Amino acid sequence: MALDDILRQVPVDDIAAKLGVSPEVARSAVEQGGAVLLGGLAKNASTAEGSAAIENALKRHEGRGGAATVDDIDQTDGGKIVSHILGADEKKVTEKLTESKETAGIDFGALLPILAPIVMGLIANATKSKTAPSSTSEPRSGGGGIGDIIGGLLGGGASSGGGGIGDLLGGLFGGKK
Repeated sequence: MALDDILRQVPVDDIAAKLGVSPEVARSAVEQGGAVLLGGLAKNASTAEGSAAIENALKRHEGRGGAATVDDIDQTDGGKIVSHILGADEKKVTEKLTESKETAGIDFGALLPILAPIVMGLIANATKSKTAPSSTSEPRSGGGGIGDIIGGLLGGGASSGGGGIGDLLGGLFGGKK
């Protein structure tokens, strides 16, 4: 699974129409937004407390996937997810993304709540398939499985997208650049 899996689940053309931008700009914004959400999840999964919170949230999103239109997405739930993922950095992150020249015209404060439920559904479904009953009752707490899945998503997106997304994530989550 990679960032491209998220892109296939997102109604990019509908997002473009709703936000009044080209499908290319919307796709680029979805790539950046998805990578930022995954980066935030990866950061949260690096602690036992964060990993446990993600595991609980993923249980609520099992079986959910993409949507045909933006109206099919629970954006209120998405807003809550974004707040949990980004925490105190939410405003700073959305402002920095919104100011990006690559995605001119995109309000990431509106876009991230659209993407968040899709991202959580994909991770929940991937996690469920990795922890299928075929394993012998060896509980995996501490987030190793979740961290690996999120890392796989990030690795797939960053390698295909070049340094832009990685640089953006590093600037947002890596400290003072």
